[in-house]
Amino acid sequence: MRQAEISRKTLETEITVRLNLDGSGQAKLATGVPFLEHMLDQVARHGMIDLEVSAKGDLHIDAHHTVEDVGITLGQALAKAVGDKKGIRRYGHAYVPLDEALSRVVVDFSGRPGLFFNVEFSRAMIGAFDVDLTQEFFQGLVNHAQVTLHIDNIRGENAHHQCETVFKAFGRALRMAAEADPRASGTVPSTKGAL
Repeated sequence: MRQAEISRKTLETEITVRLNLDGSGQAKLATGVPFLEHMLDQVARHGMIDLEVSAKGDLHIDAHHTVEDVGITLGQALAKAVGDKKGIRRYGHAYVPLDEALSRVVVDFSGRPGLFFNVEFSRAMIGAFDVDLTQEFFQGLVNHAQVTLHIDNIRGENAHHQCETVFKAFGRALRMAAEADPRASGTVPSTKGAL
């Protein structure tokens, strides 16, 4: 069972993430940051991952610590759930449109953290959500999932659409990369023999 549960507690946040990589796209989300929950729901639904996130953070300051630490904890859960990476496809990619917006996300379960984030949002805020937190979320995730992640918003005028296409494409790319490769016969997809 490719599942994981990770809890992380700091002086700023208290977070628990549960996920099942072989789920049906169900999500239970309680972070205190509604837009983040909307985006995480996209990852679960389009990644076919069952995802539960419970977070309490210092939202009286702002959402930065909560969003970043959810990314960190989700990254830790992904690393645990994918395990030794035997038999997975390793690479995944997706293009996702939403009206005028189009994003591409490519992921590699490389064992090396690397984020290449190319998104120029059309405005600084989506409701009460600071768009800078999108990169903070993915940086935390990448560092702790030990994946290489390329995120490119190719076009878009509406910041909500831009952000939503990024998260949807991430879910689809993650689904592809983590799924079992029936031709891999339980081998690690690397000439090094380890990832």
